[in-house]
Amino acid sequence: MNKRQILVIDDESQIRKLLEITLSTNDFEVKLAENGLEGIRFAATFQPDLIMLDLGLPDVDGQKVLQQLREWYLNPIMILSVKSEESEIVKALDNGANDYLIKPFRTQELLARVRSHMRNHIKEASEPVISSTNFSIDLMVRIVKVNNEEVKLTQTEFNLLAILAKNEGKVLTHQYLLKEIWGKSYSDQTQYLRVFVAQLRKKIEKDANHPEMILTESGIGYRFILT
Repeated sequence: MNKRQILVIDDESQIRKLLEITLSTNDFEVKLAENGLEGIRFAATFQPDLIMLDLGLPDVDGQKVLQQLREWYLNPIMILSVKSEESEIVKALDNGANDYLIKPFRTQELLARVRSHMRNHIKEASEPVISSTNFSIDLMVRIVKVNNEEVKLTQTEFNLLAILAKNEGKVLTHQYLLKEIWGKSYSDQTQYLRVFVAQLRKKIEKDANHPEMILTESGIGYRFILT
């Protein structure tokens, strides 16, 4: 079986070495690029299954590299950066990043997120049903089940849950969700999201006050995790 391939675009040699060792010992094939232009060229040449991108590159701003990649590259892109400002994180996610990890990061969390994105990308390409042991959502017939019992959702609740589930593991910003569900004119109405997320949690979570599936990324948006 061919190994899944990951491209690392980072100008720090120590980070590249750390990621090469961590990923290769977990059965991934790793390609390394030390600047933005090399990274774009490698992405086009090798068509990796996932890209890890630093924002502080020596030749091209990482946000611009991200935008250029998203013009044609459809697989997951994870940002690994020392930049921790909320505005920078939101900008990267709106530019098409699937995830954002702040350096220094924990290697086990990194690997868990990589596996989640790989799994999610396969799902998007093949199956209309997203499921775990206690939860399932059928995107074709619009049925949600928790513990094998059907859960009644409104049309808006289902649409919101479907977007979150199809992007499992990815942080979706408030603005993105509002535009997708209600349209561009509602992009600043975050109260809409809080209300509907609260309703969804009451219907699908074991404990709505301590959610395990619909997670809040403070000041940024929400992340859906299958449990």
